Parts: sequence; C-alpha cells; structure tokens
Amino acid sequence: MNETMQLSLLRERFCRRERRSVAAVREFTREAVTDWGFGARLDDVLVCVSELATNALLHGVPPGRGYLVRLRLEAEGCALSVEVHDSGGGVPAVRRPDGESGRGLLLVDALADRWGVGERDPGKVVWCAFARPRRPGVTS
Repeated sequence: MNETMQLSLLRERFCRRERRSVAAVREFTREAVTDWGFGARLDDVLVCVSELATNALLHGVPPGRGYLVRLRLEAEGCALSVEVHDSGGGVPAVRRPDGESGRGLLLVDALADRWGVGERDPGKVVWCAFARPRRPGVTS
C-alpha cells in the first residue's frame, strides 16, 4: 500500500431549479462536513454553500435545468472545497449590495479562504475552499 496515498473524499448532489433545493443542499453539506470531521468550519461552509446555491438558482439555472453541488475533502483531510456547477452564462463578481440583494459573494469572500469561478460548457463553476483550522500547540 502506498504510504503517501492522499485522502480525497467526494460527495455530489444534483438539485432541481426549486427554492427548497437550497435547504436540501445545506443539509447535504452539514452531513458531509460532520461525517468528515470538519465541523470547526461548519457554519462558514454552510453560509457559503447556501449563498452559492442561491446564486445558481436565481442567476445560473435556466428553466428546466438544475445545478450540481460537489463537496471534496482533500489534502489528507486538511482542505474542503465546495463547487456549484450551473449552466447559465455570466461571470459572478463581488458587487456593492443593492437593497436586500448583492451580499452573497461578499459573504463568500469574507468566510472562505479562497473562491473563484471556472469555466464549464455550458455555464460555469463557482467554488470556494476552506482550510481546517490548526489545533492549538500544533506546529508544521
């Protein structure tokens, strides 16, 4: 057995273009994050997955289509990534809030360690990543 084998766990969920899908994505994410022992970042991850799923639902999923949420635990359990795949156009960007909207990516930018947008045909992938917090007294 390869001693340097890297742990990579993956979970995916396809969601229909329905408002209730955001709550289902949060529960799906809560379960994965808890199972993977990544609970120290649970609240941040849940806010971010909720915002990215809401953005996909409102701006990236044409009628009759859906979106995919992919969660991956990487780097021997030290990093968690969230991807939301949709088939809509446009490139999401942090913008100035307008009334009650426009805060989603501001929250993702503030809570995730990194985030970005990738290409997909058709559409895009909006992703964010979280590092597991270091335990006090642990170095290297």
